[in-house]
Amino acid sequence: MPSYTGPVDDLQFVIHDVLDVPAQNVPGYEDLERDFTAAILGEAAKISSEVLAPLNAYGDQTGVTLENGVVRTPKGFKEAFDQLRDGGWTGLDCDPEYGGQGMPYILSVATGEMFSAANQAFMMYPGLTHGAYSAIHAHGSDDQKSTYLPKMVTCEWTGTMNLTEPQCGTDLGLMRTKAEPQDDGSYLVTGQKIFISAGDHDMSDNVIHLVLAKIPGGPEGIKGVSLFIVPKFMVNEDGSVGERNAVSVGKVEEKMGIHANATCVMNYDGAKGFLLGEAHKGMRAMFTMMNEARLGVGMQGLSQAVAAYQNAVDYARDRLQGRDVTGAKNPDGPADPIIVHPDVRRMLMDQKSFIEGARAFGLWGGTMIDRARSAGDEEAEAMVSLLTPVLKGFLTDEGYDMTVQAQQVYGGHGYIEEWGMSQFTRDARITMIYEGANGVQALDLVGRKLGLKGGKTVMAFFELIKDFCKENAGKDAELDKAFLDPLKTASKQLQEAAMFFMQNGMKNPNHALAGSNDFMHLMGHVCLGYMWSRMAFAAASKLEAGDGDAAFYETKLATGRYYMSRRLPATAMHLQRILSGADDVMALDAANF
Repeated sequence: MPSYTGPVDDLQFVIHDVLDVPAQNVPGYEDLERDFTAAILGEAAKISSEVLAPLNAYGDQTGVTLENGVVRTPKGFKEAFDQLRDGGWTGLDCDPEYGGQGMPYILSVATGEMFSAANQAFMMYPGLTHGAYSAIHAHGSDDQKSTYLPKMVTCEWTGTMNLTEPQCGTDLGLMRTKAEPQDDGSYLVTGQKIFISAGDHDMSDNVIHLVLAKIPGGPEGIKGVSLFIVPKFMVNEDGSVGERNAVSVGKVEEKMGIHANATCVMNYDGAKGFLLGEAHKGMRAMFTMMNEARLGVGMQGLSQAVAAYQNAVDYARDRLQGRDVTGAKNPDGPADPIIVHPDVRRMLMDQKSFIEGARAFGLWGGTMIDRARSAGDEEAEAMVSLLTPVLKGFLTDEGYDMTVQAQQVYGGHGYIEEWGMSQFTRDARITMIYEGANGVQALDLVGRKLGLKGGKTVMAFFELIKDFCKENAGKDAELDKAFLDPLKTASKQLQEAAMFFMQNGMKNPNHALAGSNDFMHLMGHVCLGYMWSRMAFAAASKLEAGDGDAAFYETKLATGRYYMSRRLPATAMHLQRILSGADDVMALDAANF
């Protein structure tokens, strides 16, 4: 059975040595001293390895069942959920006014990576609840907040987001679910929603559904969509759970992965709902949580790569096969461990260099959300909005690929369910699809985010990298050559790609759209190159000062050099694809495919 160990030292390195979080002028960051974060991360790592990870394979094999209208989760899930809840983990960064611990979001990013790596399907139950909490916290009335949030913070009640319908996914303007206004100010919601993660289960006393629907007579299309709170059970005036609402589970989907999470078809048959926010402004309310939710999904893609990589390394160290071409490394045994072979090393280094760079990228994104949410920093909000499609799309595309690489290290055993590696690949696959499929993320990046604030935000991103390179140039000739030079090259290629869109996109929008996926990946590599450069200078500084574990920092530098020399050059390929335009992409008539 696969195992998992929380990467506390790596998380601490990024939080303290790279981002220097306690020194940032963000409310709550002054409390995040190294010993404090070590205690929190250490406890989260312990829960991950000892409580959540042992349930992962079992949950995958068992799945969920629908019995008499109630979804039953695998054995042991409720006990683990209670333990997570009792420890206050579900409300780590939630508002203390409603029972949360009020800690910065970056801690939720760090602990969330570990929890999801240990058991992604399990963590979707509290994860969806946090998203629903955020929407109600931002847009709910005082009465709605006091009614729902305290028990959602503790996950006594859980939450969902209901967007997709059988006939519409990304194009939500086509939805048919309707909400009929009633004399008492409530609405009767009727329609069917599909792909509802954590739509029902037996681990909480109530499920608070957030449902997008149209009020009859409202504007056509997306402008007529409103958001409603529709509880599974009505809530009595004293806050207790009351009668059952007219919402039911039509079926539980059979999926490629995340078997232990209930992905439901939800039927609303005149269910009583309550308007959240303004009428016909449902998308505004729903998108309140999107930066946070999409960063969370990006970290899920990373987390599955982490878990798969850890097990691939263990296998590569133990599996004996062939001899090292430079001379036997295990002369007393029948063969050498496969980790001696360059091609196995290549796969492991691809994984390791991606994982550590992506982790830093995700935590950096977490600091921007904290700045926007707690410090009212509009520039940080704009920057994380620009980078959100990259965080979601690039990290999940690459994260999935890394689980495949880890599976490949196992050879034939990687294809056998008994060894558990396929679960990481199957579970990672959904991250490329939900919370906006990655093709849509790329279109959002090129079609909307590049023009954010008239292009000022993307220019600020380029300046950020330029300033970093200037500030650090000349400090270390080796680091200049290994990190700053390739980073500058990649950044210039990204700017050239953006310029191509500006010069050609207006004349033929397909030129931009055909290159959007490549642009997202090009920008993703630049972001990881930037993070690796920051990590390299932080590690070198520690080595120069003789501070800490020298082997740890030397390993960081070696891993970073690999990324810059072997992975970052992919930017040139993506640029050439972008510059080729749309003509070859659009050459065939639909009938000729």
